[in-house]
Amino acid sequence: MDRRPTSPSSIETHFVDIHEVLPKEKEGAMEDKAEKPPKRPNKFRDMKRPSGRSFSRQVSLETGFSVLNRESKAKDERRVLRSQKSFGGFGANNANQAGRDGRKGDFSIFMTKSSLTKQNSLLPSRKESGLDSQKNDGPGHDDDSVPAGRYFAALKGPELDEVKESEDILLPKDELWPFLLRFPIGSFGICLGLSSQAVLWRALATSPATKFLHVTPFINLALWFLALAVLLSVSFIYILKCLYYFEAVKREYFHPVRVNFFFAPWVVCMFLALSLPSILAPETLHPAIWCIFMGPYFFLELKIYGQWLSGGKRRLCKVANPSSHLSVVGNFVGAILAAKVGWEEAAKFLWAVGFAHYLVVFVTLYQRLPTSEALPKELHPVYSMFIAAPSAASIAWDIVYGDFDGLSRTCYFIALFLFVSLLVRINFFRGFRFSVAWWSYTFPLTTISVATIKYAEHVPSVLSKGLAVSLSFMSSTMVSVLLVSTFLHAFVWRTLFPNDLAIAITKRKHSRDKKPFKKAYDIRRWTKQSPLSLVSAVTKNHSADKDLDDQKKELAGH
Repeated sequence: MDRRPTSPSSIETHFVDIHEVLPKEKEGAMEDKAEKPPKRPNKFRDMKRPSGRSFSRQVSLETGFSVLNRESKAKDERRVLRSQKSFGGFGANNANQAGRDGRKGDFSIFMTKSSLTKQNSLLPSRKESGLDSQKNDGPGHDDDSVPAGRYFAALKGPELDEVKESEDILLPKDELWPFLLRFPIGSFGICLGLSSQAVLWRALATSPATKFLHVTPFINLALWFLALAVLLSVSFIYILKCLYYFEAVKREYFHPVRVNFFFAPWVVCMFLALSLPSILAPETLHPAIWCIFMGPYFFLELKIYGQWLSGGKRRLCKVANPSSHLSVVGNFVGAILAAKVGWEEAAKFLWAVGFAHYLVVFVTLYQRLPTSEALPKELHPVYSMFIAAPSAASIAWDIVYGDFDGLSRTCYFIALFLFVSLLVRINFFRGFRFSVAWWSYTFPLTTISVATIKYAEHVPSVLSKGLAVSLSFMSSTMVSVLLVSTFLHAFVWRTLFPNDLAIAITKRKHSRDKKPFKKAYDIRRWTKQSPLSLVSAVTKNHSADKDLDDQKKELAGH
């Protein structure tokens, strides 16, 4: 490398300029290096430095700050979009270019059978832009799902449906996504609320404890048809989502909260079977109805309970949250339906399975083990799920064994105490925007209302009957308010289904402060040095180069 004398102007500006090596000189240096015999590393250590590398560096003697043009370009290329931006399924450069060209986000990464092919076609461009670490962030890898703890770390909100400001997503936030991609599994909560209301009003119309109310059975009939229509509509839309955006459905399945809503459709079907109006219901239901509705639920709970038992990333202490009660309540509802069709042993079996796992979930949530994920503050509204399982267990024991005895009353009193303890903590349910997930909070209140009606039948008194009427009125009022709000958000304001950001999080967090790669020179080391030390360091480098040239001349002379 040629070394030019420092001019006075360079001293005044306090900069040392090291010019690039010309290509010819680079070739000549490489030829000289190939012709000369290898030297011992302990004698000429400085010769290991790649003298032929082309770079341009400026060293400021006043600030002590080193800038490599080559590294600054790489840093600009690898810069990650933050604050209301997203990857959009590509690297940062592709996202910037897409924004300038006005192109839409690539939603095909969540489409059925096209995600893996699409991502494989993007791997070369990602490698060129220095984003190899993000190639597995998309949803196209079955063996590398998003860890359960990642959802707790990246999301917030009552159903873990909002992305934190410090997180990145794979799709654009400022663009409206396709409707099917925005349609969540939590929409079945609407069906849960309406079908449980049909059960409640059938109990109010037929129970001796509420006979003084003279409730007409046509309310149960209207609610039953409404719940059936909503269930068919939601099921049809979600089946379309499974057909076109199956990768997004898989993301919802791995979500620690939403996975429990995959039990909801079958619970709704059993609710509709139990609340069938008397003018339409036969004397006894056919056992095939129980097999059709309970079969998928049972196989799904084998999968989920197996994950809880076997451990791993999705063991119960890692993923437990109040919505986990949805995977337990169905056992008690299935036990009631089994008793209705005449299969008493199957009913007793399901009640035992449900009660055992309810105790496990209840203890896990109550003590919150140190090894479990911290439950976010925004997840507090789902604590209403606590009252659903013991209420359903109380009703199921009465129907299966034919007596509202000590065990049935024990479960009912547990549910009643949990309801009162949540009622005095009203702040748990305030300060959150409306979403369809709020519908899932209606059926626990409806379940305890039905359990109170059963209790009033066996313990008739003014207090028990008044409590049953009060809880029923509270439950029906909540469902009415949510029904009106859902209608307004869906058809008037059109804000019922915003972008489902929860399914578009990355598999690993890209930290703002994390450097994308190791630099050849540590900037902090240069900035901490004084100008005088920098001058001495540059002088030492010049003297080292001079000694190296002298050694080369001596070797050439020999």
